[in-house]
Amino acid sequence: MNTKVKENYDIAEIMGTLYGAGTIGLKGAFSREWTAQLGEDILRLYEEALKRPGGAIGRGPKRHYVEIHPEDIRGFVDLVTHPWFQTVCESILGSDYKIVEIGFDVPNPGAVNQPWHRDFPSPEDTYKGRRINSLAFNLTTVDVDPDMGPFEIAPGTQWDDGSGFEHLMFPARELYSRYEELAERKMPKMGDISARSALTMHRGTANNSTKARPTLVLGVDAPTANNHERHDLQVTKKFYETLPTSLKKHLMCRLVDELEVIEQAHDIELLKMGEA
Repeated sequence: MNTKVKENYDIAEIMGTLYGAGTIGLKGAFSREWTAQLGEDILRLYEEALKRPGGAIGRGPKRHYVEIHPEDIRGFVDLVTHPWFQTVCESILGSDYKIVEIGFDVPNPGAVNQPWHRDFPSPEDTYKGRRINSLAFNLTTVDVDPDMGPFEIAPGTQWDDGSGFEHLMFPARELYSRYEELAERKMPKMGDISARSALTMHRGTANNSTKARPTLVLGVDAPTANNHERHDLQVTKKFYETLPTSLKKHLMCRLVDELEVIEQAHDIELLKMGEA
């Protein structure tokens, strides 16, 4: 169901963009029909999570994050075997990259600006070695309009010294003007996919529309990263047996007989109140 597949993507462009701007995208990677199916799965999972204590983590007023299982969505294998996804992972993280997280973010109508932040403290690989050792992939399930709370990112800031940030993730308000000057608002369409360093300063903006903006999130690590410690990727043995052999080596997961409810550990407390 992929609509934009080619064998050779420009590795120099991928590396230059992610090491430079800190974010890169591919338009029309998947068909609108495939993406609509993903949207149906996410809506069902979101409704289930909201009914379950601790099922959806608050990331600000009217905004939630839900971590899920790979087999909860019908298009998981399509997603992680897409040649662009694989090329980006191998170019930046090496051939032994590991998928450590899958979930989705939902900014609902009424969501407010998040504070500028990175998703976790900068690791030694980055602040000393100047290497990117993890990536976050995003895939919207709707066409994003300017009033729907677009994702906003400040290119190049993955290299900022975060040693003085609150919790090593949240810069002081006096630094906001720089991020606002750099800021780019992303308005992808259904089927577009993007990758970014989760250290690049970013925020969700206010959703002034009447529509939610669900976005799938996929976390991938280099062997030197440890973001798997924040997550609990589970795959049933039955589902695992159906996966391509080439994919199995890239999953850092627990094999289980039956899927267990995820106790979500990646709770970012300072996001819950929105921008102060």
